[in-house]
Amino acid sequence: MAWQEWEQLKAQAADRQSPQMRLNQLADQGGGGGSPQGDLVVGHKDLEAVGTAAHDLFNDFTTYSGHARVASEAAAGGLKGEGFALGAALEHVAERWTEQSKSLLDACAHISNHLRYTKNQHDADDSYIAGAVSSIATLDKGFDDRKGH
Repeated sequence: MAWQEWEQLKAQAADRQSPQMRLNQLADQGGGGGSPQGDLVVGHKDLEAVGTAAHDLFNDFTTYSGHARVASEAAAGGLKGEGFALGAALEHVAERWTEQSKSLLDACAHISNHLRYTKNQHDADDSYIAGAVSSIATLDKGFDDRKGH
């Protein structure tokens, strides 16, 4: 195919395609979802389930990844001791496994700890707000008592 023929085919293809892009979607209603406030709702039970799953994954993965690490290191040592080059490669894999496992465990601990902190902070905020509202009600009652109601 000659260069001119290639350029002609590209030009023809460009003529057949529309330069505009069209996306199939709903009309924009403003905001981040179906309502002005958005449609993402998360309750305490949802957050508790996520925190529990992260905690369980942390505990289970700690146990099972430890077994895999020990077995891999033992196999690597045995292979290296017998003069197999595969032993060094398996040792490298075991080292990377340990590093990646620590990263996953750190992430699980971070999620679990953050959700526990968030729950405690929300409980403290709720308690503070209840106290503030109660104080306002007591103050209002005092004003009503002074008026003779």
